[in-house]
Amino acid sequence: MPAKDLFHNTVKTSLEKDGWTITDENLFIKIDKIEFYIDLVAERILIAEKAGQKIAVEVKSFTGASVVSEFHTALGQFLNYRSALRKKLPERILYLAVSFDIYDDFFQSSFIQEIIAEHQVKLLVFEPQKEEIVLWIK
Repeated sequence: MPAKDLFHNTVKTSLEKDGWTITDENLFIKIDKIEFYIDLVAERILIAEKAGQKIAVEVKSFTGASVVSEFHTALGQFLNYRSALRKKLPERILYLAVSFDIYDDFFQSSFIQEIIAEHQVKLLVFEPQKEEIVLWIK
């Protein structure tokens, strides 16, 4: 079982405040001999539409020495996890959760925006102190 990210519980609380039900805190997926652990799995029932949304969330804190290196790791994990989900749980949409500070400081770079768009990375941006989701970027 992998260690929880620094913001794991913050994102969990933020999702719950936003009306999501956390169904798993570590989603295990195995494809061939490769094992993946995705941080959070959540569902929200949309009563008005009578349909359910299901998501998986990979939480990243970007607290290492190099934000660029952390981004490389996060992007690689995101792409692998998304491919694994498509094979095993195609109804789940994967999001990368990042704090508003890192989003505002690093993810706003035009180059990073191009990479996010090119790879169709969905982002969940949260405010750690308030434990709230501030942006869903699809």
